[in-house]
Amino acid sequence: MNISLTPQLEKLVKNKVESGLYGSASEVVREALRLLEERDRRHALRFEELRAEIKKGFQSGEPTPLDVGAVKARGRKRLDARQNNFKG
Repeated sequence: MNISLTPQLEKLVKNKVESGLYGSASEVVREALRLLEERDRRHALRFEELRAEIKKGFQSGEPTPLDVGAVKARGRKRLDARQNNFKG
């Protein structure tokens, strides 16, 4: 298999080998692919966790209407309190 890298990535691989952390460019690429695979697994797990939480939310009961006016009023009250605390 032949792989083409950008000059920046080629320099990164070369620097890793020169640092002594890796014995060859192949070791650097294998490690990078292992890390990519690990990241993909974490993302898939997180996605499944989110799907489960969404499902729990849907199954938790009937939705209740949101009173936007009340939410805004509470937010404004908190903001006013913070601003008053800073004014001292």
